[in-house]
Amino acid sequence: MSDSSARILILDDDADVACAARMLLRRRYGEVAVLHDPALLGGVLARGVPDVVLLDFNFAPGRTDGAEGLAALDVLRRQPQPPAVIALTAYADVPLAVEALKRGAADFITKPWDNARLVAAVDAALARRRPATGTALRGASELMGDSAPMQAVRAMIAGVAPTEANVMVLGENGVGKELVARALHAQSRRAAGTFLSVDMGALPEATFESELFGHRKGSFTDAKADRAGRFQAARGGTLFLDEIGNMPLAGQAKLLTALERREVTPVGADRPESVDVRIVSATNLDEARLFDPAVFRADLLFRLNTIVVRVPPLRERRDDVPLLARHYLALYEAQYGRPARSIAPAAIDALCGHPWPGNVRALRHACERAVILGAHAEYRIDDFGLAAGAMPALSPAVPVAAGGVGGAGGVHAVTAAVREEATLSSLEREAIAAALAQAQGNISHAARMLGVSRAALYRKLDKHGI
Repeated sequence: MSDSSARILILDDDADVACAARMLLRRRYGEVAVLHDPALLGGVLARGVPDVVLLDFNFAPGRTDGAEGLAALDVLRRQPQPPAVIALTAYADVPLAVEALKRGAADFITKPWDNARLVAAVDAALARRRPATGTALRGASELMGDSAPMQAVRAMIAGVAPTEANVMVLGENGVGKELVARALHAQSRRAAGTFLSVDMGALPEATFESELFGHRKGSFTDAKADRAGRFQAARGGTLFLDEIGNMPLAGQAKLLTALERREVTPVGADRPESVDVRIVSATNLDEARLFDPAVFRADLLFRLNTIVVRVPPLRERRDDVPLLARHYLALYEAQYGRPARSIAPAAIDALCGHPWPGNVRALRHACERAVILGAHAEYRIDDFGLAAGAMPALSPAVPVAAGGVGGAGGVHAVTAAVREEATLSSLEREAIAAALAQAQGNISHAARMLGVSRAALYRKLDKHGI
């Protein structure tokens, strides 16, 4: 959900973190501002209250108690029309994030974040602040497409969301499984509660129980304070267990126990705590593999898949490709200030015929590439970068005209140097855009492909306005 009128404020003292968030969000929203010092927040609010604030909690060197961030949260919540606040926190600070939720924060994101998760959280915060009316599909705005498969998905969401049934969302990478989960939450009776996403495949096995169920102070070496787990943080709302097919079997057994008893026991605690969450899970595993007992426990599967929503890959709903392509092209034309252009008929045919192994996510990045690199009156198939080929080096060698510094030869040399710099800049920009498209927007992967650090890549993204 892009929103050119949305105003986002990032309040974080880490320049690299703030830059990364701004680079990501400014592609979708009208104004994305950065503030590094919470002491200056009053002046910013005097000029206008943003719609969403991404708020870090520790600013002064050595501070870890989050008092500065909580104070800023209180200031934001006292505004006549308070913004939606999303807490930015490290995994170790989840108890602080839970405290922020109690004080009125809309959601929290752990660092380093997943780009799709951060964007989805901002979208959800905007949707709650500006609730949609007159639609039975509230929360499903990004599940675009008029094809029969997508109409079936939206109809299933509308029918299942008001119930308390656990839902498993199946589909390949990039089809929009988290969008389905958020739509289920937004249309449920728990919509006013927290939607909390957990990447189950990323949870360390050694701290699995602590991350999900919490722990008590002193229960292990680094347990310096009581900490709520994800189940407690999502109480009254929806807990989205993403990539659940990547869980080890030992973790599956512990999760099953929690779901069966509807209670969790924090590590080091003497008694269990009841939990009230709705479970939505997702995996990109082939459905047949889920029934392999060496991969997934059958008893846990039956707890999770009361209802199964299968999200079709893009190649099975090719009729939606032109609509999606035009949507993303318009989005990035507005983002980058480029003129609106039509798509050549041959390009539309090629887009519809492409297998799209990365699904909608890959189509989105291909459209961004076309907007950035397209140089013709209409978009051509080459602009979308679908053909496999070698990627240009980040700093390719370019011939330089011979000649000294002085005299006519010097003039030609200077002119050649200027042209070289312009060419290098253009090639560098193209290489970065191609790497981002190939990495499907993953900054870490793109940086590795280009042989630069994440911080260096963020600076180059800012330099080239990508």
